[in-house]
Amino acid sequence: MILQSFMVIVLLTSFSNQEQETFSLTAEVKDLRNSEGTVLFALYNREDAFPDEHYKKYFKRLTGKIVNGASSVTFENIPSGKYAINILHDEDNNGEIKKGLILPTEGIGFSNYLSIGFSNRPTFTKSSFDLRCNRIVRIKIVYL
Repeated sequence: MILQSFMVIVLLTSFSNQEQETFSLTAEVKDLRNSEGTVLFALYNREDAFPDEHYKKYFKRLTGKIVNGASSVTFENIPSGKYAINILHDEDNNGEIKKGLILPTEGIGFSNYLSIGFSNRPTFTKSSFDLRCNRIVRIKIVYL
């Protein structure tokens, strides 16, 4: 009986000590209209947090410098799962989407989207992708 109890404890502790495998995720954007400001890259892992107009509900967020009309960042130690990325060409570096009457005046983009409009609004389901290995995601910037 003591041997069985010992075996159960050993098995349980060996499973609980295993760390979940993590990956790196690189997000890239090209064709920025200028080199002003920075690019905000927000990574999401929950449907109820996306899209996030005020950039408050993200899983991880990084800021990329702009070099020759392009920017990229790498998220490190990301567990496997379903993710979506939202980017902002933050030309005035205030961390918020600058808007005209209704539409953004700064560039925005979402993973898996080539265009954005009233009939093509971003959702987590459409923007998401599976992360099961190190990966590069290219995002198209859209200026409305």
